Amino acid sequence: MTRICILGGGFGGLYTALNLARLPWAVNPEIILIDKSDRFLFTPFLYELVTSELQEWEIAPTFAELLVDTGIIFVQGLVANIDFEAKQVEVNIGQRSILQEVVKYDRLVLAIGGETPMNLVDGAAEYAIPFRTLNDFYRLNSKLELLEASNRDKIRICIAGGGSSGVELACKIADRLKIKAKDRGRVRLVDRNDKILANSTAANRLIAEQALLKRGVWTDLNTRVSQITDSEVTLDYASGSDTLPIDILLWTVGSTFSKLLQNLPLEHRQPINSQNNRQSNRQGAIATESTLQVKQHPDVFAIGDLAGCFDDSGTLLPATAQVAFQQSQYCAWNIWASLNQKPLVPFSYIPLGEFISLGIDGATASIFGKFSIDGLPAHFMRRFAYLLRMPTWQHQLKIGSHWLTKPLIELLRKSAV
Repeated sequence: MTRICILGGGFGGLYTALNLARLPWAVNPEIILIDKSDRFLFTPFLYELVTSELQEWEIAPTFAELLVDTGIIFVQGLVANIDFEAKQVEVNIGQRSILQEVVKYDRLVLAIGGETPMNLVDGAAEYAIPFRTLNDFYRLNSKLELLEASNRDKIRICIAGGGSSGVELACKIADRLKIKAKDRGRVRLVDRNDKILANSTAANRLIAEQALLKRGVWTDLNTRVSQITDSEVTLDYASGSDTLPIDILLWTVGSTFSKLLQNLPLEHRQPINSQNNRQSNRQGAIATESTLQVKQHPDVFAIGDLAGCFDDSGTLLPATAQVAFQQSQYCAWNIWASLNQKPLVPFSYIPLGEFISLGIDGATASIFGKFSIDGLPAHFMRRFAYLLRMPTWQHQLKIGSHWLTKPLIELLRKSAV
């Protein structure tokens, strides 16, 4: 039996597996999905956990729930090694990695995803909190709860990185502290560029700047974080430096991939024209053909954060869920085509636009980069668009019905009181 092994259960890996399961196979292959977590994480909604707008079950369903009746085999484990010559993967099974298993493959998909580089500044690895995973949210939420319950007069939060992640976090945390900490929050957003949201449209940037200003978020541009301790951050400006007290520092700067993948005998690509490149913080990628096949390894495909794909202008595509989602469709088809002696299709990315959450019930949306909307209309559009991007129709139905009935349940609860 043909075996397809997919490493990583994020947008790239999970959606490739689901797309493969829907294709017209003469003989169904064995599709194995391997991830270190037992849950899929819908990362664009991770920020809503900070303000309790959404619950964990809504944005992080288990793979067991999502893969029911698909025929896809899920293995929870950590990839220890990949042998391209022997066409096999070594996996440490389980949360404690007490058992190692060797998985043979006919086709392999590398979709492990990116990591936030924590070695760029002294003290970042020890004291800064990235924001990519549920564990990152748990760390942040635990610290916020302790600070909110304290009697200190100010709660100081510094966020490094003025991209969409940093802006969304700044607005969400400012709104949360206004409510739970009785407006004791002092939120600071730091970016080395001369503007926030360097990859976004001018309209979205203006709306986001107004949202930050409205919430009293300090924005330090043309500023670098040079050192972090458990209670202080040192900022370097053009005119000098300053050391400020902090309670929490969030690190949303850059994207890289695991040391395992970095050490594999694969060709890597670096961002070109990095000074002007919108992904200048991205530390390289695995070189791929236009069909998403890894260079010199036609039976291996790479998608998502680690894939070196470029747009028509020669710019490395951003490490976003939108890119990974579109790649998963091409990847699944090309795997099917390669196993059925059919022509493979070159990947073509279509930038559909951008959603940025701006605090509780707020957002801005750019549609095809042509026009923008903000406020509640953008918030509802974002919710609906992401609902349709949930991996299975069963989970879409579960969440959609919950969202529709939630206001009624809250109204009945209030009337009962």
